[in-house]
Amino acid sequence: MSHGPRVARPDPASPPAPASPPGAAFAHPSRAADAELEGVVVRDGVPVVWSVYNDAAPTTVVLVPTWSIVPSRFWKAQVGYLSRHYRVVTFDGRGSGRSGRPAGAAAYTDTEYAADLLAVLDATSTASAVLVTLSCGAAWAVHLAARHPSRAQGIVAIAPSCGLDVPTPGRDHVPWDQPLDTSEGWAKYNKHYWLGGGYDDFLEFFFGRMFSEPHSTKQIEDCIAWAHEITPAVLADTTAGRLGCDGAVCESIVPLARAVTCSVLVVHGSDDRIRPLAFGERLAELTRGSLVVLDGAGHGPPARDPVKVNHLIHDFVQQVTGSSVPPAWDAATTPTRRTWTRALRRPKRALYLSSPIGLGHAQRDVAIAAELRAQRPDLQVDWLAQHPVTRVLAQHGERIHPASAWLRNESGHIEHEAGEHDLHAFQAIRRMDEILVNNFMVFSDVVASGDYDLVIGDEAWDVDYFLHENPELKRFAFAWMTDFVGWLPMPDGGASEAALTADYNAEMISQRARFGRVRDQSVFVGSLDDVVDQPFGPGLPSIRSWTADNYAFAGYVTGFDTDAVVGEAETVRASLGVAADERLCVVTVGGSGVGEPLLRRVLDAVPAARALAPDLRFVVVAGPRIDPASLPAPAGATVLGYVPDLYRLSAACDVAVVQGGLTTCMELTALRKPFVYVPLQHHFEQTFHVRARLDRYEAGRYLPYEAAMDPDGLAEAVAKEVGREVAYRAVETDGAARAAAMLADLV
Repeated sequence: MSHGPRVARPDPASPPAPASPPGAAFAHPSRAADAELEGVVVRDGVPVVWSVYNDAAPTTVVLVPTWSIVPSRFWKAQVGYLSRHYRVVTFDGRGSGRSGRPAGAAAYTDTEYAADLLAVLDATSTASAVLVTLSCGAAWAVHLAARHPSRAQGIVAIAPSCGLDVPTPGRDHVPWDQPLDTSEGWAKYNKHYWLGGGYDDFLEFFFGRMFSEPHSTKQIEDCIAWAHEITPAVLADTTAGRLGCDGAVCESIVPLARAVTCSVLVVHGSDDRIRPLAFGERLAELTRGSLVVLDGAGHGPPARDPVKVNHLIHDFVQQVTGSSVPPAWDAATTPTRRTWTRALRRPKRALYLSSPIGLGHAQRDVAIAAELRAQRPDLQVDWLAQHPVTRVLAQHGERIHPASAWLRNESGHIEHEAGEHDLHAFQAIRRMDEILVNNFMVFSDVVASGDYDLVIGDEAWDVDYFLHENPELKRFAFAWMTDFVGWLPMPDGGASEAALTADYNAEMISQRARFGRVRDQSVFVGSLDDVVDQPFGPGLPSIRSWTADNYAFAGYVTGFDTDAVVGEAETVRASLGVAADERLCVVTVGGSGVGEPLLRRVLDAVPAARALAPDLRFVVVAGPRIDPASLPAPAGATVLGYVPDLYRLSAACDVAVVQGGLTTCMELTALRKPFVYVPLQHHFEQTFHVRARLDRYEAGRYLPYEAAMDPDGLAEAVAKEVGREVAYRAVETDGAARAAAMLADLV
């Protein structure tokens, strides 16, 4: 056996959050955590790739591989949370992920996997660990714990499935290694069917049964994609090794389970359609362990019920080891002294969550918080926030909770997902699932020790969704805010995307119908007429009628005094060097880096635009996440970075070119400025929700991106808008005060 190198990744640039958590090494923008160490251990010629997170923590949790049909990425919803408290080791089992794929069934027996587990412990200098398993992994943990008891401090066996003397009705009578004359039901679980072209059909069947819970489209999609990282032949070898076919030797884990001496927690779903609850009951009986039944859950609780599973694992590890790395931000974890304050002596406290995808939420939320303090002067407001929201909050002297350092950045993920002025927003948010789980777990830790009276979530998708999935965690008043309702499919997404958006909408509707108490207030930032009048999907209600029944309407929140801002326009123009005989075009694309291609298109069009309007000056705002030095500055154009209170610049312009986000467009509408807006391609909110609202206000000139790619066409659109007399519908000026009044009654 040989060990690959223990490779430490380089440190990142300092994050914008208040403090840097352990484990914040080289960052992947769409991951919930990044490994500090990575390496390879080679055993009997088979390379096994491992990763270590939060290497300095005293207690280690090993997330053991499951069946080779999925890699260690299956644990993505656990790694971020657990690595804030413990040292976490993951590895791809042989036959999966980045590890080797030896040929033949004999290479994939339980004893081989258990030996790999021991080799990884040695390679990562792990003297002992709590072993967390799913499905087949329980057998490998039992092998290790029985034969090397000093290396296992405990076992969490989720949905154990293999090596036990328990029948599985409906599949036991179907031979796996013999040709069948049918492919119905469990007959799809057949070596010859896989190798003969039925692999894809089997995957859809298997993962559909694995995730028996409604609305599991993302989990099924993930697992099918991972299963295509291996071949049907590899899966056949791994299955034969586990079942004792094709020359492999299979042994029962029953005697080994009886020999386990460490603490064991078995977690099993009552609706597990891969292996019945009797498997979990039997393993708990053999190991003298505890059993937690997840009523209504299927075979994949770590993916489908990650919040509950994360808490179960954390509580078990603390129980058996007495060890957890306390969050650095939680002063109450100091063991020598603790303080409890009687309820009536506690100050009123609110925790504000503002969506980091852009800067519009931050601007309106700061305005609402100010109005809320005016109505409740004794209220303390903390912010759990990410960059670029933290830039706005710091500017206004708001208190950012130090736990914000543990949040994974959603804007970074969105930028990673974007193409050239192309962001499939619905799919990007779907693929942000592990970040949302991580950020909810941070939130959960904060409110568990924070004594907050009120939580305000402005499009805090993670908090709203997981509170409805885990309503027992709500211990505060909760107010939800949004400026759009309803996921809508893009036309080129076809029937598949239409079905997915309808499924997401249906889940939200069912959550709200069952757990109306989770939200104490639902605030729509706008008016009822701003809500699109389309159905949520086939057989579902109208978005507008449902929203009317489930929301209060604050009117739009600009976050500024229109008259005061307009009164400062000449001062702003002078500070930019704009002469009295010049007209100003402001170009901005919001707070993320997604809009950089549009900025470049506008800069390319500056010469043509100035040829049509020689008195036109351009000020291009790169924002907080685009390097202004990376953009060209042709004659007549000035490129700026982050501009605080961007609406002051908007008030000073004669025309604007913007991306199509709601905040910037509505600012310009309130300020009665002509503007050209270019929605991101495949961005359902900008395409449908924002455009419908702008049409209602009769505001702005819509320009598709393909037209903006032509410098002459873009220049012509700007020239036509500059100086145009507008007749927009008036925008509300009291939205912040109205929204605050809806929140004030909750504290």
